[in-house]
Amino acid sequence: MAAVAKRTVTDWQLKPALGLAPLDEARSRQELAEIAAAAREEGLTRLAKFLAGKGEGRDFLAAVFDLSPFLRDAARRRPRILDALFDQPVEARLEAITAAIEQAPLAEAVSESSLMMELRQCKAEAHFLIALADLAGEAETSLTVRRLSDLAEACSRAAVDFLLRDAHGQGKLKLRDLDNPSLQSGWILLGMGKLGAHELNFSSDIDLVVFFDPEAPAVVDPLDATELFSRLTRRLVRILQDRTEHGYVFRTDLRLRPDPGSTPLAIPVEAALRYYEARGQNWERAAMIKARPVAGDLAAGTAFLRELQPYIWRKYMDYAAIADVHSIKRQIHAHKGHGEIAVKGHNVKLGRGGIREIEFFVQTQQLIAGGRFPELRGRETVPMLGQLAARGWITADARDALARQYWFLRRVEHAVQMVADEQTHTLPEDDEGLERIAHMLGFADAAGFSLAFRASLQQVERHYAALFETAPELSAGIGNLVFTGDVDDPNTLQTLQGLGFQRPSDICRVIRGWHFGRYRVTQSAEARERLTELTPALLKAFGQTRRADEALIRFDEFLAGLPAGIQLFSLLQSNPALLKLMATIMGAAPRLAAIITRRPHVFDGLLDPALLTELPDRAYLSARLSAFLEGDRAYEEVLDRLRIFASEQKFLIGVRLLAGSIDPARAGRAFSDLADLTIEAALQAVTAEFAARHGTIAGGVVSLLGMGKLGSRELTAGSDVDLILLYDHDADAEDSDGDKPLAPSHYYTRMTQRLISAVSAPTAEGVLYELDLRLRPSGNKGPVATHIDAFKKYQRQEAWTWEHMALSRARAVGGDAGLCAEVEAEVAAVLGQPRDAAKVKTEASDMRAMIEKEKPARDLWDIKLIPGGLIDLEFIAQVAVITGKVEAGPRVTGTAEILSRLAPGFAGAGVRQELGAAFALYLALTQMTRLCLTGPFERDDVPPGLSDLLLAVTDLPDFGVLEAHLKETSQKVRKDFDLLLHAGRP
Repeated sequence: MAAVAKRTVTDWQLKPALGLAPLDEARSRQELAEIAAAAREEGLTRLAKFLAGKGEGRDFLAAVFDLSPFLRDAARRRPRILDALFDQPVEARLEAITAAIEQAPLAEAVSESSLMMELRQCKAEAHFLIALADLAGEAETSLTVRRLSDLAEACSRAAVDFLLRDAHGQGKLKLRDLDNPSLQSGWILLGMGKLGAHELNFSSDIDLVVFFDPEAPAVVDPLDATELFSRLTRRLVRILQDRTEHGYVFRTDLRLRPDPGSTPLAIPVEAALRYYEARGQNWERAAMIKARPVAGDLAAGTAFLRELQPYIWRKYMDYAAIADVHSIKRQIHAHKGHGEIAVKGHNVKLGRGGIREIEFFVQTQQLIAGGRFPELRGRETVPMLGQLAARGWITADARDALARQYWFLRRVEHAVQMVADEQTHTLPEDDEGLERIAHMLGFADAAGFSLAFRASLQQVERHYAALFETAPELSAGIGNLVFTGDVDDPNTLQTLQGLGFQRPSDICRVIRGWHFGRYRVTQSAEARERLTELTPALLKAFGQTRRADEALIRFDEFLAGLPAGIQLFSLLQSNPALLKLMATIMGAAPRLAAIITRRPHVFDGLLDPALLTELPDRAYLSARLSAFLEGDRAYEEVLDRLRIFASEQKFLIGVRLLAGSIDPARAGRAFSDLADLTIEAALQAVTAEFAARHGTIAGGVVSLLGMGKLGSRELTAGSDVDLILLYDHDADAEDSDGDKPLAPSHYYTRMTQRLISAVSAPTAEGVLYELDLRLRPSGNKGPVATHIDAFKKYQRQEAWTWEHMALSRARAVGGDAGLCAEVEAEVAAVLGQPRDAAKVKTEASDMRAMIEKEKPARDLWDIKLIPGGLIDLEFIAQVAVITGKVEAGPRVTGTAEILSRLAPGFAGAGVRQELGAAFALYLALTQMTRLCLTGPFERDDVPPGLSDLLLAVTDLPDFGVLEAHLKETSQKVRKDFDLLLHAGRP
């Protein structure tokens, strides 16, 4: 009997095959003890004993709960999930959960809310068990992705079956079999992407495309079918993705349907087939490779895909289609051979050598060859690598290497997502975060993981690059390129036209100018020789920007300003990544092109092989700035060097964003850190220079308060800088002690004017920053420098609501440390004052309405001003801060951080997530457009290269999809704005 008792207590049925180590041994023991206590409270004595005992199962759980806050919290909330593993192994338990999900919609008294609860609880348990089995090594990654996909499919089917039965109950449909509602219902749900391929990741959303057959037996009124199935689809999304107290099931994305900006959520089969045949694009063909009926009328879904076969799999590939397949590659950032790959902050999915490159490697070859070889039409990535090798399309070495790295990178992606159940693909940027991921993957430390990870990316990148090297090179028989003499060669004109140049004769004239040595850069014979060798590759690279003429003219302007060129031409010739980057700048980013044309020296920074590896954080920029300012320098020289440094670093931060080696949020922080450091250095120079003439004030100190986008660390390439200069001095201080003494208020006013001039006055080296001091007390009517006591009094007694909202972004960015600390404390105190929340909300929404009336948005792309745009998000964050609706913690000024910490009583988890995703989208688009363009974004005149960059930074397949997503996002934000700020209004 004792033996049986012992077996029930200790025979826990998950046997870890991997030993994981916690980050903090003591903390992990404490966390496990808390879960054991929760188990005891629920009467789960065998689990409590197991967790309090010794052994590899207990050690494994201690490590897991230390490494993943998400799994720890789930176990603490529902220890029964762990207890169930005494009775059943993971696989059997998952089968039982799936069976429960399938039965849920058929229950007697089921309602939408009871189904939502049931699905959420089942999903939470299955999700937890799948993660545990993955981390234990009980499940290979290939089994983990299959389990996750099966879970999503089961949940989708249950929701669909419930909705069909509900429509039947209302007389909207006439189902053939209530126990099998989907049968001949005509409602088709295709799983796309990773769901279609059974390759879902841990925190993935699911991509669905919804069609219906109006002639299906279950449809009562074919004319009402579009409205009915669209309404059912809307409810389906709500059932799956709305966050409740039980969590959510799966975030659901319907944007891959045909023309999502203008089509209903559910599309009639005939209309869809017509669309794909007449207007379907190659990215849509690529997406359809993975399409699979996952819910609803599976037979109708299979029949629909059969009809689509000739569209997806062309029997004969014409050269234009092959070129188009290759052009999809422009949306994937491949920077072959340009420096080391940074591990911290690397995007495992979209970054260099990432998962997307392996998937794309497979899909392009499937599109090209799948029409003739049906065995190449599979959905799953790794089996298709096998088929490609079997048919001789790739080597066995490429198959083995890419399959191995695919599963390794998927494991890394899962670990990143298992930390907090967030849909992120980016490795942490901090040491502890990277150490955590290393431990989750069974590595001893971050160094060992970084080595393996970098080697993996390089291997993928090598095979991926080789795939495109087989594309015909420009010089290989594409026609004449003759630029001698003074008459255009007809064949050369033809070649240029074929490459994408609209005005070939003008281009010939420009290139002849290079060969004639009209610029300093081409005066030496050697330089002209190098440029001649480079010309075919240059023309090809500019041709691929799809604004070939503009790109080449900008490059010509750049050459005109260069002092010498041999090094540059050699470098471009030997480094295709740099050449591609140069072409992208010239074709897609007029602002950056103008910078390197006016100041060619900034281009020198591109020659640094570590450029895309080193993250431009504060420490990096500070060290570079110190080195640049070293030595005793005259005041004007210091200011000039600051302008040179800032223009070069702004350019290099921009190039990193363009190249995809940093994301838009990191770019915003980098632009802001650069402004902090250079403006503080300017302040020091101005202070010293001013003191040499006017002396100092007794006890005098200064603090710079960053406002607006500088305060929230969201500056873009083209932002001006909002500042308030505050000062303090001894109470009894009199005039300054220099040759030309000044009274304190006069002293600091004059000094601030000197600072404005130093930072904003145009010189031969340009402007450091445009300064804006209008946010100071009393605005333009008040003095440019404000005494700290006057600032305190004004903020507490006279400031308007909008000024306190603006103050929520304030951050001390430079000056005396003591005064900065005092200013920060005062700002926090003012923001923390009790306020009438209803009054603040009313004033904020009135102010938003006034802005909308007086400064209406130009169009959808006026992201700041559109209803539901950036201003709405900023107002929500600012109102939350000043009405105390942000969760406790250190004060933050960034809009993204504030939105993620909105108090649950103010905004539910679903709204928080919606607002955060909207801000990330707006930030990405704003950073990229401000980086590339000097003026507003003109929808009908977008450089095609910029369109590609916007698609890459938002990970969307097509500009129409991006516009639909932008529109949908702004509508959601406006709805949330009204919900949060109009609540309780008449």
